[in-house]
Amino acid sequence: MKNNFNNNWTTNNNGYPLNGSEVERYISVTPDENQLRLACKPYYCFMHFGMNTATAREWGAGNETPDDFTIKSINAKQWVSAIKASGATGVILTCKHHDGFCLWESAYTDFSVKNSAFQGDIVKMVSDECRRQNMDFGVYLSPWDMHDKRYGTDAYNDYFCNQLTELLTNYGEVFEVWFDGAKGSNAVKFEYDWDRYFELVRRLQPNANIAICGPDIRWVGNEGGKTRKSEYSVVPSALRDTEKTMKESQQSEEQASALQKYSSTDEDLGSRSVLEKNAHLCWYPAEVDVSIRRGWFYSKNENITVKSAKKLFNIYIDSVGNNCTLLLNVPPSDKGVIHHKDVKALEKLGRLISSVTEKPIMIQKLGELTEDNGYIEYRFDSVKKMRYVVIEEDIRYSQRVEAFDLYIKKPDGKYKQVYKGTVIGSKKIIPIKGKKCIGACFVIRQSRSNPVIKSIGFYE
Repeated sequence: MKNNFNNNWTTNNNGYPLNGSEVERYISVTPDENQLRLACKPYYCFMHFGMNTATAREWGAGNETPDDFTIKSINAKQWVSAIKASGATGVILTCKHHDGFCLWESAYTDFSVKNSAFQGDIVKMVSDECRRQNMDFGVYLSPWDMHDKRYGTDAYNDYFCNQLTELLTNYGEVFEVWFDGAKGSNAVKFEYDWDRYFELVRRLQPNANIAICGPDIRWVGNEGGKTRKSEYSVVPSALRDTEKTMKESQQSEEQASALQKYSSTDEDLGSRSVLEKNAHLCWYPAEVDVSIRRGWFYSKNENITVKSAKKLFNIYIDSVGNNCTLLLNVPPSDKGVIHHKDVKALEKLGRLISSVTEKPIMIQKLGELTEDNGYIEYRFDSVKKMRYVVIEEDIRYSQRVEAFDLYIKKPDGKYKQVYKGTVIGSKKIIPIKGKKCIGACFVIRQSRSNPVIKSIGFYE
């Protein structure tokens, strides 16, 4: 047959072993239940809001007082509604950023909303609204604290755990706990008790994933919305090293723009050539964190930097459509609302995301492929203008596909290659740009054992 369809995983597998003890070692690595739930809800939003919103800064100075938090009200319903309209399924709130100011009425510090002009508990207001709108709620708690005098001593670990306990017991179900390693270059050298933090999360919120400086979700390596050509979920366990993630995190307020410029740290994290050199492997999917604006906190000077819906959609395709989750930051303003420019972009993004799958041509659930499935041909009932193809592996059986090609069958009966891919993972979204076709062919060239494809869908 033309187009070398017969060169596939059932014949030569690109020259790599299809099975064997080493392949079995790779595919024995699978997601846990929390990570499986994550893959089903791959797009959610960050909300950077706090003292920096009131003072118009990205990072605090460490000398703020509760009186500096001059915001007196928020519209939590508007916040969550705007996020929901974008197609997101959850919100992660910066309950305490590096400045140390707490958005809840913590019993362990006076540096919180309870001593400001604000009347109420912002964490409660947002978490309650998430529940009302059937949205997931998550928390960010900065390990670095510029304000608290205990920072740098063992007593700070106790303080941090006490605050973490408050957040994990008083605000309902938490879907993700987000830790980072960002801190100023002049910050006191201090070893966080990560194991204690993780144990606390596991005990109090057993269904929550722990992200970035955590064992469940890895940082993609930049804050610019960039992903790798091959984004693996099966990677060396050494990538879970929290201290390494801390060193690669932001170390100054000015460094934020630099983190947006480079595309990734190590490009290859999970190919066979990498895995064979590592005795210990883990399931550690990537999360893409990027802001809708230039900065992470609201600034009226950055209203002109709000990303267009088209740009946000491209980030969505490159993240959610490339075996990652997307954490889009949407910072509320000092007026207590999300700015209308952000709201408009989010609404348009939601419509673009919905458009991907609103006009199905054909959807097929496949399961484990057999030796007569080296390539799979599809015939449509008429000429179609195909815009997207969405492929999902059944990641309960690991991430197996390593190379694949996609062809369309033109109205004249000839095949044309429209995509040459590597890994698939939880989801691969392939834009086709409205090409006319009467069918398609899906060819898996290389796999780790038999591929297990959850589904493939073709859309106009």
